[in-house]
Amino acid sequence: MTPRAADRARYDRATASFDAPLAVVDLDAFDANAADLVRRAGGKPVRVASKSVRCRALLERVLARDGFAGVMSYTLAESLWLARAGFEDVLLAYPSVDQAGFAELTGDAKLAGAVTVVVDDPAQLDLIDCARDGGREEVRVCLELDTSLRLLGGRIRVGARRSPLREPGQLAELARSVARRPGFRVVGLMAYEGHVAGVGDAVAGQPLRSRGIRLMQSAARRELAVRRAAAVAAVRAVAPELEFVNGGGTGSVQHTAAEAAVTEVAAGSGLYQPRLFDHYSSFSGRPAALFAQPVVRRPGMGCVTVLGGGYPASGPVGEDRLPVPYLPEGLRYDPLEAAGEVQTPLLGAAADDLLIGDKVWFRHAKAGELCERFDTLHLVEGDQVTASVPTYRGEGRTFL
Repeated sequence: MTPRAADRARYDRATASFDAPLAVVDLDAFDANAADLVRRAGGKPVRVASKSVRCRALLERVLARDGFAGVMSYTLAESLWLARAGFEDVLLAYPSVDQAGFAELTGDAKLAGAVTVVVDDPAQLDLIDCARDGGREEVRVCLELDTSLRLLGGRIRVGARRSPLREPGQLAELARSVARRPGFRVVGLMAYEGHVAGVGDAVAGQPLRSRGIRLMQSAARRELAVRRAAAVAAVRAVAPELEFVNGGGTGSVQHTAAEAAVTEVAAGSGLYQPRLFDHYSSFSGRPAALFAQPVVRRPGMGCVTVLGGGYPASGPVGEDRLPVPYLPEGLRYDPLEAAGEVQTPLLGAAADDLLIGDKVWFRHAKAGELCERFDTLHLVEGDQVTASVPTYRGEGRTFL
């Protein structure tokens, strides 16, 4: 029996009393992935990205481990919800215009002390001030540095379009703007290098593309390390009380942690190890989050149909954004139908061994987005479900 066949047998035994569709997290794999992230961080704390987990029980589990500290959140409403639930260090990594949320933040000392908000434009400070509604609590501010690699005099840009702040002087000027305004304090700086952390450099069957990605990422890391160090120095000259400098992501943890200017790294996808993170030369995680769909039809030889399964991930439209049939091995989509809204045909010799009611196990393309489809995660240890915990959706929280 192959290792994957053994995993299928375990998951089928563990969930025999549960009807599909369902989602599981293999805790042995989850914990092994967490340990590997800590190892790669080389002694610097890992801030867990909540958008890649979207389950409070699992956020609490990973934060209980040595080497993890703090949450990187994705909306202000989520940040406040986590802070009210007892999470004491929440970095909102995306600008917000949630005026009701800012009124709550600035009117509650506990929330204001727990939540830090990202700012990259003075207009965002104006909005927060307008939203205060009498709240006088000091707002903790983190500035964000644009990490994109610019080539040919800036005519070519590689990297996500995030902050407009690229040069150290621009960050220092915004830090001065914050310092001049009552009710705000700069406590952090972050820089997410998605073109390094979120792009695999070992694409199966594409050696030339993989080499090109590695060359690009090597150049990007060198350029960013110099610019990030200068940006940190410029901001510290204005805000010497700077508490943290955050960088990285699952795919670049070890490289970012090696920079002296960085005090912590962010990661989250590596805990679940979705399919988009299979193609990295520097690490190999274990698939930890899976979902199962039941076989509901057998249209003919070499074909079964499962219920639902059309759960595409965000990002550029393409096959790599679809879930992948994982267990049993050897199943593939019908190219004319792919993953369907209410049913999905699957082709391959393995289909002939499946019966009505059997489970087919899939891996999602991206990590936490799986939890937008399921309200419960069944936690598997060995061949048993040892707990069933709610996702954000299961707690009635759909933040985006």
